[in-house]
Amino acid sequence: MNSKSFLSITSILCVLIFSASCKEGQNDVSSSPSTNDREFADLQILTYEVPGWENLDAKQKELAYYLYEASLSGRDIIYDQRGKYNLMVRKTIESIWANDETDKNHADWDSFRTYSGQVWFANGVYHHYSNDKFAPNFSKDYFVSLVKAADSTLLPLQEGESVDEFITKIEPIIFDATFMPKMVNLTAGVDNVKESANNFYEGVSASEVEEFYASFPQSDHEPEWGLNSKVVKEDGQVVEKVWKSGGMYGAAIDKMIFWLEKAVTVAENDQQKNSLELLIEYYKTGDLKIWDEYNISWVKDTTSVIDFANGFIEVYNDALGIKGSFESVLSLRDFETTKRIKAIADEAQWFEDNSPLLPQHKKAEVKGISAKAITVIVESGDAAPSTPIGINLPNSDWIRKEYGSKSVSLSNIIHAYNESSANSGFLEEFVADQAVIDRMKKHGNLASDLHTDMHECIGHASGQINPGVGTPDKTLKTYASTLEEARADLVALYYLLDEKLIDIGVMETLEVGKAEYDSYMMNGLMTQLSRLKLGDNIEESHMRNRALNAYWVYEKGKADNVVEFVKKDDKTYVQINDYEKLRELFGKLLAEIQRIKSEGDYEAGKALVETYGVKVDHELHKEVLERYESLNLKPYKGFIQPRLVAETQDGKVVDVKLEYPTSFFEQMMEYGKNYSFLPVVN
Repeated sequence: MNSKSFLSITSILCVLIFSASCKEGQNDVSSSPSTNDREFADLQILTYEVPGWENLDAKQKELAYYLYEASLSGRDIIYDQRGKYNLMVRKTIESIWANDETDKNHADWDSFRTYSGQVWFANGVYHHYSNDKFAPNFSKDYFVSLVKAADSTLLPLQEGESVDEFITKIEPIIFDATFMPKMVNLTAGVDNVKESANNFYEGVSASEVEEFYASFPQSDHEPEWGLNSKVVKEDGQVVEKVWKSGGMYGAAIDKMIFWLEKAVTVAENDQQKNSLELLIEYYKTGDLKIWDEYNISWVKDTTSVIDFANGFIEVYNDALGIKGSFESVLSLRDFETTKRIKAIADEAQWFEDNSPLLPQHKKAEVKGISAKAITVIVESGDAAPSTPIGINLPNSDWIRKEYGSKSVSLSNIIHAYNESSANSGFLEEFVADQAVIDRMKKHGNLASDLHTDMHECIGHASGQINPGVGTPDKTLKTYASTLEEARADLVALYYLLDEKLIDIGVMETLEVGKAEYDSYMMNGLMTQLSRLKLGDNIEESHMRNRALNAYWVYEKGKADNVVEFVKKDDKTYVQINDYEKLRELFGKLLAEIQRIKSEGDYEAGKALVETYGVKVDHELHKEVLERYESLNLKPYKGFIQPRLVAETQDGKVVDVKLEYPTSFFEQMMEYGKNYSFLPVVN
């Protein structure tokens, strides 16, 4: 089960228009990246503020500082997980940037600069969303000249390796489009393990991996087997290389443990201290049963102001949905915004009881949903620079059922998106009806927030798997992530047109729900196509989820003309004609996807995703790309992270200052200097 919510393309672009340890001298990076590093390729780089930091006491700031260091200490891991050669490429880029004599006022340098930014943003050579390998717009000869001009002691050379030998090795990684071309390949009918370039598996096939994990215990209370390891063959046998101290990624994990142990000494309360101690023990042993113990303890900590998610968590980067990518989100509680999401969480049982699910698929008792809004302090790993806007953890179904979950909305991240995207012209381009535009501008911010709240707080926590049915990664395989995200979206959509949300005081009118329906259908049927290259099918799980939901209700509602495509001035628009019938259709699809999950119906899940969530109408796609290009907008956004600076006396932290760096490229060089703990080959 996956737990992240990301802003839709509509939300990112128009906000629905709705409306590091800083050591001494850390700023003195050995390069001077261009100050114009906030927009490049298809990316826009933003900053976010951390309101409430000044209200923390000294002990809370010290705790945050140690957890901040632990977060960034794991940064190398996500690079290596997203591709075996990513660290080699990144460290080569850093070596080139460190050469102050390079002519940076050159057209070829501009192309290299863009490529550098793409690699830094995506944590490797594969696009953070499409998973396609980046195509450099500079020549091999130019790249060779940059490498040869760099300080060879900074290049990631293996022992005894010459610069020329190194160049021969790295060239195909960057320039050969056929060499490991896709980070994760979800295409039906291929070996999704062998065809994926991530570093979760080596020398094994998908069937061998599935057979390997089928041999593990399969009771209802087992851990997420395989979450924290790479699977390889040694002497002809399939084995795991566990990510732990003394194991794979041990050098970075030891640094995380060092800072987590310091955090234990200033924990806010005993529950938080227990959680941190269990997390440390998990990183030391790699024992997934201790990971479960940690998650149970972490869920029980509902009072701490400083909170964190840290571990190998989400499985989007694995075609089989088994391997967890490293991520860390450090935050403090947003007390005011928490009131809204708490009002929703308090009614979780009502939402479960009144959902359109089949009775046998509903939870008789919804336990322990802790919901709050948080203010992000720093993100790392798979959560940065591109970040979710909502998170619901833990992912283990049995822990959710018996102990509950934490659902959070990242309020300052959402605010930063909103501030960056106003007045983009997006709605005027893609919505034909002025009344719909006005409604989306008036209610869109709240509509988007409520969708995220409901998706995370109620959606992921709803429903149950039938006794004896395996977890979705085993039963639904490569379709598990898409179907889980579709299910959580449908819960949100179903209730956004329910008077209950008015009754509990989180919205004043059903016009809010209609605004979200307008946005969601436009996005799922049309506008998210702006993220794809012409001719591509949909690969990313969140995009597949939205297309699945939108095209299924469109198809099933054709007889009643519930939703239609309309033409105006040779442009295509999405028009909703019956919001209540659309809600009914969302409910029917929700019941079916929950049935698929509850019963482990792989064939039905596959049919839904492949029929509605993958294929793209070529002519519509071409039109969307042309119209979108005219707006001069970047389809993807991410963030420069704040910096925490510890002030010490006699070796003790006496204060922690918060700073806001302004250059993305300089921050990437800074991180490379201060948080590079892993070897190039892992």
